[in-house]
Amino acid sequence: MSRARTARRIAAGAAYGGGGLGLVGAAAVGLVLAEVQFAKRTVGTGLGDPPRADGLYGSEFGRPEAGPGPEPGTVPLRLAMLGDSTAAGLGVRRARQTPAALLASGLAAVAERPVELRNVALSGAMSDDLDRQAGLLLDGGLPPPDVCVIMIGANDVTRRMPPTQSVRHLTSAVRRLRLAGAEVVVGTCPDLGTIEPVYQPLRWLARRVSRQLAAAQTIGVVALGARTVSMGDLLGPEFAANPREMFGPDSYHPSAEGYATAAMAVLPTLCAALALWPESDRLEVSRNEDMLPVAKAASAAAGQAGTEVTAARGPWALLKHRRRRRVPTEDVSAPPPNPDPVPGPQVAGT
Repeated sequence: MSRARTARRIAAGAAYGGGGLGLVGAAAVGLVLAEVQFAKRTVGTGLGDPPRADGLYGSEFGRPEAGPGPEPGTVPLRLAMLGDSTAAGLGVRRARQTPAALLASGLAAVAERPVELRNVALSGAMSDDLDRQAGLLLDGGLPPPDVCVIMIGANDVTRRMPPTQSVRHLTSAVRRLRLAGAEVVVGTCPDLGTIEPVYQPLRWLARRVSRQLAAAQTIGVVALGARTVSMGDLLGPEFAANPREMFGPDSYHPSAEGYATAAMAVLPTLCAALALWPESDRLEVSRNEDMLPVAKAASAAAGQAGTEVTAARGPWALLKHRRRRRVPTEDVSAPPPNPDPVPGPQVAGT
């Protein structure tokens, strides 16, 4: 069965209440799970938490509106990050190295406007935690985010959450955020076949499972007006060519350079969601961009990391290969509380 057809069935099952549809056979999923769990044991047990990066970025572009002074201030853009340990930034020691901080800095530079970051991602989270995370953003009396980035899916695969349930939880959270007025960008399930301690012949199977879920995630959320960016093998041939540099000490989570590579791929879509570049959704044929049925676009994106899918008209979607934007390498925010925790091993589950 083609990846597009499988993803379409998973997304349909999520929408209409099915719960038993699997990505591959139960025995095969069990083998993938056992191999990934072995990989985690090989690299050790996690200690400590990701650095906290919440705070104001791009303060040089304007004083916050509520600040002191006779002149009116600038209303910051509100950016929120949801998801698992990849969204939280596990594996790096400094707040400015986390993907959320990198995206906040980059967004502030492009918009020339301060960005207020809130990161509610949780290490070890699966998609069923997204409702709680969305509640933290929407139920506290604060204004809703202008834009949210969600990175989720790896733990759903390794812990054998049925893919229909996984997609259902994700689409429920996206719908809730969209109804609150937030734009949403989803970084789809990463390619578990890139984890070094996962050996052949199961590496290809882990890749297949991950890509099927990623395609189903895209089908589910694009229908709600969200955009997706394929995380794939963590965004490009750089990871395959330089795994020692792109992965952290546990060979499971990205390094600081790996997170920067991921942020460079997500930032253009984040900016496009906020209409910061005119005509940013025009197709560029020279970059092999296309308009395809949603399921085919989702399948193609899952097989090529860094690809964006966004809704077009009717059952069609745009397949975009945006030019990566380099994110600032220095933290441009006022330092958040305790930005640099005491160094230590950071090798918990995703």
